[in-house]
Amino acid sequence: MSEGRHAKIGLQAGDALILVDVQNDFLPGGSLAVPAGDEVVPVLNRYLTLFHSHRLPVFATRDWHPPDHCSFQHQGGPWPPHCIAATQGAAFPASLRLPADTFVISKATARERDAYSGFDNTQLDSLLKSAGAVRVFIGGLATEYCVLNTVKDALRYHYTTFVLEDAIRAIDTSLNHGGASEQMKTLGAIPIHLEMLDA
Repeated sequence: MSEGRHAKIGLQAGDALILVDVQNDFLPGGSLAVPAGDEVVPVLNRYLTLFHSHRLPVFATRDWHPPDHCSFQHQGGPWPPHCIAATQGAAFPASLRLPADTFVISKATARERDAYSGFDNTQLDSLLKSAGAVRVFIGGLATEYCVLNTVKDALRYHYTTFVLEDAIRAIDTSLNHGGASEQMKTLGAIPIHLEMLDA
């Protein structure tokens, strides 16, 4: 194991936590369940406690689809219907302890347009900039789709980007998650685990 795994990272002003699509439909029993997706919730709760105690901003993205969204199979898309706006499937799980002042970012809200990234056609970048964010810490679901694309855009917008490796899960359960983890590192994202943050 490399020494880098044990290097402590201190949270500071300019840091922000981004939770990607931790919604009921992506958890076990949901219409598009990510294998072991529920395992991210207790870990993310610990990140949430840490960021909240440092008074740092928290952002939570969510799919917020119309019933006839283009990504759904009956519209010719690849996915079963999921995360339809204002349904229980689109809700954050009750076990996820989001602070009351969490910024909620709804994406893929238009019928004819899909969005895997939390930055795609949303206010996420402008809200992060308004909050003074320069470093972002990203976890959630699913690794090789919405997490990967949110990380890619965070890097494109020049945020120092950390991936919470202990708080992501993939649809592809092979060791390399369809290559997503390696791709994020190659692009410049920094993989971390909770114990690497200096509380």
